[in-house]
Formats: sequence, structure tokens, C-alpha cells
Amino acid sequence: MGVLTNNFIAATTNSEDYMTAEAVRLVQAAEELAPRLRERAQAADEAGMVPRETVKEMAEAGLFRVLQPKRWGGAELDPRVFYKVQMALAKGCMSTAWIYGVIGVHNWQLPLFPEQAQQDVWADGNDGTLIASTYMPVGKAEKVDGGYRFSGRWGFSSGVEHCDWIFLGGLLPKKDNPDELEHTTFLLPRSDFKIEKNWDVLGLRATGSHDIIVEGAFVPEHRTHRTNNHSDAGCPGRETNPGWTYKIPFTQVFQRAVSSACLGALDGAIEEFRTLAGAHVGKHGSKTAEDPNAQMAVSEAMIAVDQLKLVMFRNYDRIVHCAITGDQMPVEERLMQRAQSSLVPKLCAERVSELLRACAASGLYRSNPIERVFRDIHQARGHIANNADAYARAAGAMMLGMPNMDPYI
Repeated sequence: MGVLTNNFIAATTNSEDYMTAEAVRLVQAAEELAPRLRERAQAADEAGMVPRETVKEMAEAGLFRVLQPKRWGGAELDPRVFYKVQMALAKGCMSTAWIYGVIGVHNWQLPLFPEQAQQDVWADGNDGTLIASTYMPVGKAEKVDGGYRFSGRWGFSSGVEHCDWIFLGGLLPKKDNPDELEHTTFLLPRSDFKIEKNWDVLGLRATGSHDIIVEGAFVPEHRTHRTNNHSDAGCPGRETNPGWTYKIPFTQVFQRAVSSACLGALDGAIEEFRTLAGAHVGKHGSKTAEDPNAQMAVSEAMIAVDQLKLVMFRNYDRIVHCAITGDQMPVEERLMQRAQSSLVPKLCAERVSELLRACAASGLYRSNPIERVFRDIHQARGHIANNADAYARAAGAMMLGMPNMDPYI
């Protein structure tokens, strides 16, 4: 077992050399869009869907192309730009930022598929096509000539109504050991799946994370990707997409796509609270800003956001370093990073809960945007990648000499 030290952590500088002129433009575009998202957020929450107008505006601004290869019309930027865009959007509407994260990240995974799969989706001027997903490995795949006969029912496909393709999870025998199964991502067009609209939940209501049903669709071999096989053989798309961005392991890209929106949303809640506290006078005649509990709540929320962002970007310095140099990150370090990512929604939920409490009774009306952020962040904790206690235990177990039990690490 390797030994995890803080040597690299101490040497990390959090340099922002990756913020090129194009990166700055894209983050600014997201920041400029955020006020409009805030205006639409309550209606989107009630409708159970991010407006098509919003998705169109994000696409026209080039936001979905942050991780897309340049050869397919994308920007092919550092993933840290992607997370900054996501956090900027979340300040206006966390549901919008959530579907941006889980849809936009697919433009990073598709380049790992065989070239023909990329051609299927992005050829003929379709390089702006969006892909939904639900990775739970419940799909049943029967081997047939040229591919698989595929069926199943999946939950939680966020933003699927905006997408023409989908990634679905299933299990296939390992190519080098058929007695073992491994997670596989299957790529299907809109004509091969049905959407069952059943998303009626506490928070992230506008994500429209409905169920998906597939009945005996044919999936050709080239539309499959062995999700956790990070070798060049397991990621054949690297032949035509050789950039270092596509050498990062899947989990290290995806895990932050489902936690970073919480940081932007908490930032937005802090802004709302500061405005509210400075203006609101309670029934007993005192300003919210004069309440010691309010003062503590806003300070602790700002401290939490600052600390969580520092850890996030510090960790990504390390991820990028390994992708560029080819260094192998120790499994203990990967487990710790996974635990730190999953902890973000838990800590953000604690802080937004205190902000909402400090709003007192009048702050509990649905007209208070902090109420929606409270629900959205608590909903985000339900995602399997945000199960903070499970991933903290997994990291801790290995630190104490137990074997790694996480198949994604």
C-alpha cells in the first residue's frame, strides 16, 4: 500500500494559467447569464423543467463546448473552466447549473468512444447535439452480431428533455477476463428510448430528472465505452483526441460535475442573504443584520465556500499535473479526492440551513430564493456520487490498511 503525504499539496500554487482569453470569456458569459436565470428560477421550479430558452442561450454562448474537442468545434479547455462556468450559473439557478454539469460533461466522455460513435453524434454539422445520461448499471445487454440487444429502466436522467442522445449504464464481461463484469456506458439516440416523466421531488425540481425506458434496442459495439478502463485501449477515442484533457480518469471529471453546483448556489444564497439582512426589519423591530445568529451564519457560509473552493482547485492542480505528465496518482489520494468532492453538498447543506434559519419565519415563504437553494442543495446530497459518509469511510478504510472496495477508483 502506498503512503499518502502532503508533500505535493504543500507545493501546489493554485496557478490560474489555464484561464485563457477564451476561458475568461466563457466564465463571463455564464456570469452575465446568471441574473436572467435567477429571474426564471421559480417558474422553472414550478414547471419542473429548465426553460428551452435557457438551454438555447447556454448553447449559443458556447458553454456546452468547454470540454468538447477542438476538432469537433469545441474549446477543449481545462476542466476547471467547466466547473467555474457551472458555479457561475448556479448563482442564478442551481437546477440550470446541475443539468449543465451532467450534460456538458458528456462532451468530455464521448471523445473517449471509438471514432465512429463520435461521427454518429457530431458529424454533418451536429457538433452542438446534447447528450443526457443515467449511469446506474441496470441495463441488460445480450450479445448479438455487431453489438448488443439492450433493455432496461433507469432513473434520474437530468435534463433529458433537452437531449437527442443518451448515455446509459450496464454491465459487460471484461475483455481480458470474461468471468468478471465491468461498468459500461452505452450510447443511444433519442429514437431508441422513452422518457417517463415522474420527477416530483423536494429540490432540483427544474432538472426534470425523469426515468428512461429502453426495450430491445440495438447498440453497435462502437457505441460502448468501458467506463472505468482508463487505459488507451479502453479509451480508443484518444487516437483522434490525444489532448491531455482526455487522459483524466472518468471519476475525477464526473464527481465534481455533481458537487460544484452546490458551491455556486451557496454563493448565490449568501448574496441574497446579505441583501435581505440589510433591509429586513422583523416584527419585533430589529434588523436581521443586527442578529448575532445572522452574522455568524453568513460568515460561516462564506468561510465554507472559500475553503471548499481552495481544496477543489488545489486537487485539480494535482489531477492536471498527472494527466499531463502521465504520473499515476496513488489510489489513497484518489479516494481522498473522491471523499472531498462528495463532502461539498453536505457542508453546503449545513451552511444554507443556517442561512435559512437566520431568515426567521418570514424567510420561509417560497418567495425567498434561499428557500429554493436550501431544497436544491439538500436534493443534491441524494446523488450517489455525493454520499459523503460512504466515501469518507472508503478513504479511511484504506488509510487503515483495508483494501479499496470502490470500483470507480
